[in-house]
Amino acid sequence: MSVLAQFEGVSLRYGHTVALDTLHLAIPAGCMVGFMGPDGVGKSSLLALVAGARALQTGRLWMLGGDMSRAAHRSSVCPRIAYMPQGLGRTLYPTLSVEENLQFFARLFGLDAALSRVRIAALTRSTGLDAFLDRPVGTLSGGMKQKLALCCALIHEPETMILDEPTTGVDPLSRQQFWDMMRALRAQRAQQSVLIATAYMDEAQSFDWLVALDQGRVLACGSPADLLRHTATTTLEEAFIALLPEDKRRHHAPPSIPPFEGQTRPIAIAARALKKSFGGFVAVDGVSFQIRRGEIYGFLGSNGCGKTTTMKMLTGLMPPDAGEIQLFGHPLDAHDLATRKRVGYMSQSFSLYSELTVSQNLHLHARLFHVPDRGQRVAQMLSRFGLQAVAARLPDTLPLGMRQRLSLAVAMVHQPELLILDEPTAGMDPIARDDLWKLMIDLSRRDQVTIFISTHVMQEARRCDRVSFMHAGRVLASDTPALLMKNFAAPTLEAAFIACLEDTLGVSEVLVPPFQKPLAEPAAIKQSLRRMMSFMWRETLELKRDPVRGTLAWVGSLLLMAVMGFGLSMDVDNLRYALLDRDQSALSRGYGLNLAGSRYFVERAPLHDYTELDARMKSAELSLAIEIPPGFERKVLRGEPVEIAAWVDGAMPQRAETVLGYLEGLHQAWLAERVGETHTALRIETRFRYNPDVKSLPAMVPAVIPLLLLMLPAMLTALSVVREKELGSIINFYVTPTTRIEFLLGKQVPYVALSFINFLLMSGCAVVAFGVPIKGDFFTLMAAAILFSFSSTAMGLFASTLTRSQIAAMFFTMIGTMIPAVQFSGLINPVSSLEGVGRWVGEVYPAAPMLIISRGVFSKALGFADLKAYFWPMAASFPVIFFAAVCLLKKQAR
Repeated sequence: MSVLAQFEGVSLRYGHTVALDTLHLAIPAGCMVGFMGPDGVGKSSLLALVAGARALQTGRLWMLGGDMSRAAHRSSVCPRIAYMPQGLGRTLYPTLSVEENLQFFARLFGLDAALSRVRIAALTRSTGLDAFLDRPVGTLSGGMKQKLALCCALIHEPETMILDEPTTGVDPLSRQQFWDMMRALRAQRAQQSVLIATAYMDEAQSFDWLVALDQGRVLACGSPADLLRHTATTTLEEAFIALLPEDKRRHHAPPSIPPFEGQTRPIAIAARALKKSFGGFVAVDGVSFQIRRGEIYGFLGSNGCGKTTTMKMLTGLMPPDAGEIQLFGHPLDAHDLATRKRVGYMSQSFSLYSELTVSQNLHLHARLFHVPDRGQRVAQMLSRFGLQAVAARLPDTLPLGMRQRLSLAVAMVHQPELLILDEPTAGMDPIARDDLWKLMIDLSRRDQVTIFISTHVMQEARRCDRVSFMHAGRVLASDTPALLMKNFAAPTLEAAFIACLEDTLGVSEVLVPPFQKPLAEPAAIKQSLRRMMSFMWRETLELKRDPVRGTLAWVGSLLLMAVMGFGLSMDVDNLRYALLDRDQSALSRGYGLNLAGSRYFVERAPLHDYTELDARMKSAELSLAIEIPPGFERKVLRGEPVEIAAWVDGAMPQRAETVLGYLEGLHQAWLAERVGETHTALRIETRFRYNPDVKSLPAMVPAVIPLLLLMLPAMLTALSVVREKELGSIINFYVTPTTRIEFLLGKQVPYVALSFINFLLMSGCAVVAFGVPIKGDFFTLMAAAILFSFSSTAMGLFASTLTRSQIAAMFFTMIGTMIPAVQFSGLINPVSSLEGVGRWVGEVYPAAPMLIISRGVFSKALGFADLKAYFWPMAASFPVIFFAAVCLLKKQAR
């Protein structure tokens, strides 16, 4: 048997956590290989290394005849590999439709339009997705997302498929359809290698070769028959338990479930004709059931059928649109604490506080429910749920089974009578799952706690006293597991569930037509352009369909321009002033009229004393008060010295200095006109060029445009890469032939185009709304805006590749653009007046030359010949910033 991949002493760590521990393993080619084990044993890490999505730390890995530590080999083999990471639809883009997602992956792998249409039609017809081509992926059920993810992975006809838990969280019918499709593919291409990680032992039974993993080490490998024979067991779940180290399985025994003998007990919870809709989507449609005290009631259903919505209505977290819920004979009142105390809820995902210890989480929830003797109750929970040894540890440091025990203990800390559990054992190993079931059985039979549980694991669903099958918001059947299997003539509960859904839906057989090979491989340059264009196309679609980013992109620039243009005005006019005239002469009144005649000042009622002056200035009624002393006219006419007091509101120092300047100018003009005194024959006549009226708008608007062209495009671009990191879709960059330059340019170009459109809008707004004319060559300004947009968006890419979260990227971009632009680029003070580091930043920062060009074109009637020297610094800044982002962007996860 030939070898597909060879691990030689491979180890992988995430901080202090060991994912793979000195792994030695040879994976055979041309067969279906399964990796068994619960969450956290190293399955995902192993498959990510094989796919080239994660970088090797220690050891060697040979894959498809080459060393996976070499970038050249990874680039050559990635078109031959299809990789589906763990998580429902993780590689998909929620805002894009089914067809748009498929088109994107087809372009990434160099398929032309004609071949793409053929393959998309074949894949969607075979999976039943052809009726949903226009539906956004975000609205699909989990099973449909997995089918689409498989179609996207198959679009380029790979030689090797790597699937990381493709059916975890998927309902049994969708799971069966998925495996039917895989079998059909394998029938066509018998030599295709398929590597699959799974937590479902019944799925692993049909694989050709198995690898059992625990704590990053191989427990055993071989065919299913070999493992069963080696462990002398009858099922793979028993075989896996037998392969575990002695300390893990020493005290393990399958849970024993006493029969439920509470048929005469009172009804704990009853739902009658529950309905719930979200817009036009009906999530729950007329659901009714009754559960008796102490009963374990299982809720089984297809993905998106309304199980979680029903559970939230039963807890009071979500009100029903119609119907009635009764809890122990009384209507459920979500606002009544006494009612809420009778219900415990354990959500599908871990929802406790990771910064609090195990003990602190229990104490907090006990306090929230006003539990008396909290210390004693918490001690009981720690003992009963086996958490004493980890009471001081943080939840994130615990294995999955221990975290789920903690969640169950928190749900029970206030001693509820009804416990609602939403898929509590997903991803757990068989021993941890059995241990959790022992706790639930003890609560049910000893404490008579009613348990309402949803699950996709049919082996544990058989442990329930009664089970309901649910689909499309309706309950299709409800009875004991034994009677349901009998009614549908099925050997297992999973088969009964599938038969029930098939009767309802009329599911047809899955057929996969053969693919058509491309006639010829396109040239390398053409492939590169096609990959870059595919990212540009997808980024444009997502930007267009994202209301938050779209609003910021189209309206943000104009709104901020209006705020900054008017709000940052340096004009000081219409100043309210009043006179305290203690002379009451013709000359003192004339002095007051001189101020009143200016456009800068507006006269208010005269003052009578200092008390009134102080009160009116405190209330901000006055910005200026003038006190004319007694004998003012007499002293002036005699040529004697005289002092006039000016009281100025100094809360804003720069504004106060401007007021004093205005006042001094008017005072000198009054002296020259009324008294005729001049101290010298030399007079200086001041004239202002470019802005003769010395108004703020002609100065601010040309400066605001570059500022916004820097800030907003950089912020929007900063979200592009880091958003894919958070969503997990960055994996498509890791495992496709896309280069770093193709990826970043594809991300950047839509925002450059958007930035240029915003420039045109702001320029039009400057002329029409602000009345600031463009006196110079507008084409010079356009060319500078395009060049500057490349630099500003490159800054966003740099921030996006450097950070790991959208919040950090936004913060980094804000600091990195606004502070240098305002302080060091000549917006307020000329760059030539700066010193030290500030001067150096001003000289190299691209906003400084853009400010000069914008002001030159708007205010000084300059053209390209006058401003061409300022284009070179911007032209040089783009490649420097862009290639810094390229160097920071890694082609593999670390």
